Amino acid sequence: MAIDQETEMTDAEIDDFLSRRETGVLSLARTDEPYAIPISYGYDDDGREFYMRMVSTPDSEKRQFLESAPEARLVVYDEAGSTYRSVIATGELENIAPSELTPGEIAQYGNAKRPLFEIWADGKDALDIELYRLAPTSLDGRRTEVDREE
Repeated sequence: MAIDQETEMTDAEIDDFLSRRETGVLSLARTDEPYAIPISYGYDDDGREFYMRMVSTPDSEKRQFLESAPEARLVVYDEAGSTYRSVIATGELENIAPSELTPGEIAQYGNAKRPLFEIWADGKDALDIELYRLAPTSLDGRRTEVDREE
């Protein structure tokens, strides 16, 4: 298997790709410690921003990272036949208070799939659910064509 062609995606291709997907891997970093989790997101292609619900318990590792205001990187990718596509968004997560949401932002959070509370050992009462926005300082996409015949 050899890479036949690798190209950068245009802004329009990136927006289309992100609008048709709903999951990715969010990586957070503080000092020399990484943390990565699969997440669901809503994407606003006009503002080029991501909207996410973060569910955690008060003592969880996720909560500790979120409270440290870490740098964030969201990777969204897929494979279709011999084509691989990926988009990487980098920036800071911004915690959004529900009272500050605009109607448009509420719609974007609606696009982020709700977590299944049944998977948590603790009841819903023990969970913290917070809303975050990622307005990337960089947003880059790549499409790679692979020749599977070689």
